[in-house]
Amino acid sequence: MFFQIYGETAGWQLLGWLFVFAGLVIMNEIARRSKWGGIACFLVLPAVLSVYFIAIYIGAASGAEWALNNDTYVHMNSWFHYAKLYAATAGCIGFMILKYHWGKLGKAHWFKAFPFVIVAINILIAVASDFESAIRAGSLAGGWWMSSEGVWLYGGWWNVLNGLAGLFNIVCMTGWWGIYSSKNKQDMLWPDMIWVYVLAYDIWNFQYTYLNLPTHSWYCGLALLLAPTFAAALWNKGGWIQNRANTLALWCMFAQVFPLFQDASHFTTVTSVYGEGGIAAAMGSTMPTVASPTAQGLISVVSFAVNVFVFAYILKRAKAQKKNPWKEEIFVDTKDYQEAMARAK
Repeated sequence: MFFQIYGETAGWQLLGWLFVFAGLVIMNEIARRSKWGGIACFLVLPAVLSVYFIAIYIGAASGAEWALNNDTYVHMNSWFHYAKLYAATAGCIGFMILKYHWGKLGKAHWFKAFPFVIVAINILIAVASDFESAIRAGSLAGGWWMSSEGVWLYGGWWNVLNGLAGLFNIVCMTGWWGIYSSKNKQDMLWPDMIWVYVLAYDIWNFQYTYLNLPTHSWYCGLALLLAPTFAAALWNKGGWIQNRANTLALWCMFAQVFPLFQDASHFTTVTSVYGEGGIAAAMGSTMPTVASPTAQGLISVVSFAVNVFVFAYILKRAKAQKKNPWKEEIFVDTKDYQEAMARAK
């Protein structure tokens, strides 16, 4: 119902999913466990890639064939991909500053609000993209429009509803100042960000990818969201937001350089909105003749309902504890919070 996995290539697509999931889990461990691993992943590598991206666009502006035909230039040229890559990378750098207490920033109390700010910015980027799709569709009832990367998207009321869910998700972040460094300095911890928030975020963000990145959602939706959640659930209590930033930045770098992995290979998977048209309809030169948005609408309703419910639950807990849920931590009595705090310095 949700994805089109074709029989003759289903094995490849499942293998691709496992490759992305396992690769992100492993790379996150390298980045979080070693200071030099983090520096290599989030300072050195982005610097090298920035030079590469600038060279491509300079070459394209001068009419160079190698640049105009570059996969990154052709398939990953939207504002969203670059905004997400650099916003996620900024988050990773800020989190390292906090966990290693680098400089005055790393020791400043006010800078503990940075994780909330950078996560909110990342969410707003996606919300803006959702609203853009609804507007460009031309009708809330649904309409096709082609992205700058040559992918047909079917926008409508589901984008608006999921965009609103994203706004609720921002205010579902509690205990903004409750940021700690783990005793072994491997992790920046946000103990009040327990599974309740992670569930609301994962459903909302999956739906964002499902609606706006339909040729990538199998990977940047399912695999990319499950990798940090898996690590936080099993061995990195309180470190979910750091896991999320690390894996998001690493995926964005990979996808920006190797876009054909998800767009035109044995590993390509598309959402069900294209009906029987599959990848040919998603990236065809003519507008698809069939749209199947049932799953889009269903997941948006779930996304909105879950985020509203979580927000109401937070307000209820805050009222009972007589606390401001954004200034103070409200999940201190939960197992997740206590296990995370046991790791804090």
